[in-house]
Amino acid sequence: MITDIQGILEKLPHRYPFLMVDRVLERGEDNGVPFVRCLKNVTVNEPWCVGHFPGRPIMPGVLQLEAMAQAGVFLLEEALEPGKLAFLTGVENSRFKKPVTPGDQLILEARLEYFRRSLGKTNCRITVDGVLVSQADILFAVG
Repeated sequence: MITDIQGILEKLPHRYPFLMVDRVLERGEDNGVPFVRCLKNVTVNEPWCVGHFPGRPIMPGVLQLEAMAQAGVFLLEEALEPGKLAFLTGVENSRFKKPVTPGDQLILEARLEYFRRSLGKTNCRITVDGVLVSQADILFAVG
């Protein structure tokens, strides 16, 4: 099931310049583990390109983490009631393998490790052209 930008805006409270998901490509289960696959197009018009770094823009790791966390929200379709938000509470095992630059299409993948009561954890990764560029475990709370 593909979710376009209108569906994303209905689910995420984020807006420019902090909206990091352009499209939800796929949702499903892999051996009983819920997963989601999203798309983020990186353009030279993004605010961080001016200063990180001038003449050679590289997407900051913290924005990659935010993109992974936002993708993870789409794992919580049933659990996220209207008016409730998922808040980032922690990051574990983060690794940045290759630079992300304007023109890259990021595939954001999130797998639900657990969700109990209002706390959860997702295993996330970003690939560009099938190559792993970053990964992290994202912890969150729903409130």
